[in-house]
Amino acid sequence: EFAAQGLLSKKLATINLNVPVDVSDDDLKMDAPDKERLSAIFAELEFRTLGKRILGLTYSVNTPSGTGSPVIAKPSSSGGQPDLFSGIGETATVAKGKNITNTAHNYIIADTGVEGAPGAQRISVQALVALLSEQAEFCFDTETSSLDYFSLDMVGMSFSIKEGEAYYVPFPKDFDETKKIVTQFKPLFESKTQVKIGQNIKFDKLVLKMYDVNVSLPFYDTMLAHYLVEPDNNKHGMDYLSETFLGYTPVPIEDLIGKGGKNQRSMRDVQLDKISEYAAEDADITLQIKHKIAPLVQQQEMGNVLDELEHPLIEVLADMEFEGVKIDEQFLQQFSKVLETDMLKVRDEIYSLAGLEFNVDSPKQMGDILYSHLKLPFEGKKTSTGQLSTNEDALQGLKKHHPIAEKILDYRQITKLKSTYVDSLPLLINKQTGRVHTTFRQAVAATGRLSSDNPNLQNIPIRSERGQEVRKAFIARDEDHILISADYSQIELRIVAELSGDENMFEAFSNKVDIHTATAAKVYNVPLDQVTKEMRYKAKSVNFGIIYGQGAFGLAENIGVSRAEAKEIINNYFIQFPKIKEYMNSNVNFARENGYVQTIKGRRRYLKDINSRNFTVRGFAERNAINSPVQGSAADLIKLAMIGIHREFAQRKLRSKMTLQVHDELVFDAHKDEVEIIKPIIYEQMVNAIKTRVPIEAEMGVGKNWLEAH
Repeated sequence: EFAAQGLLSKKLATINLNVPVDVSDDDLKMDAPDKERLSAIFAELEFRTLGKRILGLTYSVNTPSGTGSPVIAKPSSSGGQPDLFSGIGETATVAKGKNITNTAHNYIIADTGVEGAPGAQRISVQALVALLSEQAEFCFDTETSSLDYFSLDMVGMSFSIKEGEAYYVPFPKDFDETKKIVTQFKPLFESKTQVKIGQNIKFDKLVLKMYDVNVSLPFYDTMLAHYLVEPDNNKHGMDYLSETFLGYTPVPIEDLIGKGGKNQRSMRDVQLDKISEYAAEDADITLQIKHKIAPLVQQQEMGNVLDELEHPLIEVLADMEFEGVKIDEQFLQQFSKVLETDMLKVRDEIYSLAGLEFNVDSPKQMGDILYSHLKLPFEGKKTSTGQLSTNEDALQGLKKHHPIAEKILDYRQITKLKSTYVDSLPLLINKQTGRVHTTFRQAVAATGRLSSDNPNLQNIPIRSERGQEVRKAFIARDEDHILISADYSQIELRIVAELSGDENMFEAFSNKVDIHTATAAKVYNVPLDQVTKEMRYKAKSVNFGIIYGQGAFGLAENIGVSRAEAKEIINNYFIQFPKIKEYMNSNVNFARENGYVQTIKGRRRYLKDINSRNFTVRGFAERNAINSPVQGSAADLIKLAMIGIHREFAQRKLRSKMTLQVHDELVFDAHKDEVEIIKPIIYEQMVNAIKTRVPIEAEMGVGKNWLEAH
C-alpha cells in the first residue's frame, strides 16, 4: 500500500551523483594561504593568537601585512554605554604599527660595572638617583631570573620619567653586590611623596622586599587602573594595553629567552644590549599607558576607588603573600589515604548499581552506561563533540531516576578534592620558607572580588564534610601562635537591605533576628516561633536567589517545589519586602540610562548588553545590574577592612599577621600573647569599614587550625 512512499524516501535519501561539476583532484589541493588578505582580516578582528599560529610568531595586529604600514583601530561602544575610551572614541583613531624599530627612543644604561653593549650611552648610578629624586613621579620595572620571590635574583631594573626616554640598571650575579646598588635607590622607593608608577606593582614590590627595600605608597598601577575602567575585560597585561592605547607592539619576551619549555633561557643569560632595550621599553611604555589611562579613571570618577582601595591593598596583599601560611603535610598524607579508600568504595558501589565494571573517569563510558545500558532519560545538553553530557547539572537531574547519579557525584567530589587540594597542597610548599604562598589577584573578578592562585583558596569546598577537612591542613606557624578566623555575617543580604532601604529587612537585622527565619515569617505570614525548618530553608533560597536574579523556574528547581508554588513564594516575598523589588527595578533602569551600575564606594561595572535586543543576553546584563552593586560593595567592604587592620597592626608593631582572605572571611596567624589585643581591632575595622545604616556583623573563632577557628 505504501510502496510509492518507500521508493520516494529512498530517492530523497540518495545523493544525486549526476551533477555537472568539472573539478579534478588537483583543483581540490589546498593552496598556500594568502598572507596579505589573511593578515588584514586578523588585524581587523584582532586575532592575535590565531595570527601568530598561522602566519608566524613575528605577526602583529599592529603591522598585519608586515609592511609596517599603520592600521587604524576604532574601539566600539554599544547598548547606550558611554564610551570607555575618552579620546579614543567612535570618531577618534589610534594609529597602529609602532614598535621599537620604527619609533624614536633614547634608552640609557646605568654604569654598574656589568660588561656588554659597547658604544651604548651611559649614566652613573649616582646621577640617575639624583635625576629621579627631583621627580614628582617615576615609572619603574624589575627584571628577574624567575617568578619565585624567594629564589629569584634581580637581573636589572628600569626607570622612565619622560616619553621615549628610559634608563636600565643592570645588576651583577652576586646578591650582595646587587643589594649595594639597589640600596642607593632605597630612598626613592620608600618616599612617602613620590608616586611610583608600574604595571602589576605587587610583583616588583615583593622582588624589592628580598633586597630589604619597601616600595611605599603612593602608587599608580596601570594594570589596576585599566581593571577599574574595564572590569569585564580579562586582558590587563602591558602588551595588550600598549597595543590598545598606544598602537605600539612591545618586544616579545620570546625574542630574548625563547618559547617556554626546557630550552627556555633565563633573563640572566640575555646580552646587555638586548635586555637593556627590552627592560627600558617596559618602563617607557608603562609610563605612556599611565598618561592615557589616568584621564579615563577620572572621567569615570573612580580615582577614589583606585587611591583608597586598590592601591593601598597592594601593600596588604604583598605582605600576606610574603608571609604565607603553614601546612600540615602529615595530616594531608593521612587524609589522602582515607580519600583513596572512600574513592574505591564508592567506585565499587557504582559498579554494583551499573551491573558491570567500566572506567568511571571516562565521560564517554559514563554516558554509555547511563543512557544506553541503564536507559536513563537524557534531559541535558550535548557536549561540543556530540556526546550526551554527564556533567554535574545532568547528574543532578538524574538523581530522581536512579541512585547511581548520587554515587557518581560523590565519586567526582572525592577525586577532585584529592587531586586538587589534598595531594597538591604539599607540592606548593616553598622550599626556602616551608610555607605555602598563595598569589592574590586583584584584577580578575568583574565585581571587585579578590581571587587567588596556587592554591585557589576561593574554591576549597566548604559545604561537604570532606571539603571542610581540608581546612584542618592550614595551621598556626608554631606553638606560640594560633589561628583566628573572622567572617562577615550574611554580608550580601545586609548590603541588599542597605542599598534598598527596605524597613522589614532593616528591622530584622537591627533586632538581631535570624534573617531567614524573619523572611519565612513574613512570606508565610506566621509568628517567628512557628517558622519550620522547611519554611526557613525555602526563605533562605529566596533571599539568596533574589540577589542573583533568580526567577520562579530557578527557585522551583532549587527547592524542589512546583513552579506555581515558587511563583507564589516570590510574589509574597516582594509584598513583604517591597523596597527590594523597587531596588531591582531602579538598578536595571539606571543601567539602561547610564550604561553602568556602581557600588556604595563608587566602583562601576559597565553593562554593554543592558539594552540588547537579544532577550538572553539582555537578561544576563539585567541580573548583573542587580547583583554587581551587592557583590561589589561586599568586595569593597572587606578590602577596606583589610587595609585598616593591616595599618593598625603595623602602627602597633604587632607580631600577629593576616595570612588569608577567602570570600567574606579573613584568617590571622596570631601570637597567643596578642589574641585579646587584635580581636577588637579586627572586629572594629570589619564592621566600620563602610558607614551603613544597616548594622554590619562579623563573627570570630580561634583554633589550632583553620577548621577549628572557623
